Amino acid sequence: MNIKKGDNVIVISGKDKGKQGKVVRVFPARDSIGGKIIVENINLKKKHQKPKSAGKKGETINVSRPVFLSTVKLICKNCGKPTRTGSKIMNEKKVRICKKCGLEA
Repeated sequence: MNIKKGDNVIVISGKDKGKQGKVVRVFPARDSIGGKIIVENINLKKKHQKPKSAGKKGETINVSRPVFLSTVKLICKNCGKPTRTGSKIMNEKKVRICKKCGLEA
């Protein structure tokens, strides 16, 4: 999986196409189904929440729901463009590199 928590991504397909956000949570792939991620302020759904204590009202809140990894692209820290990633061993450590600028993503 080449996208991690804290990365900035852009949505490339679906109703939120073109929106950018930060990855909040990652769900790795299980079986043959691709992995999913939760991105802040992307794929918002309304959730009806019950009141937490007596005398208060319930409310409707917006919650970010998971999206498939195939619908997002990583935004490079250096060049700021949506890109694919590769891997390279630098200083005995495996790092992600940007396919556009060649620097660490």
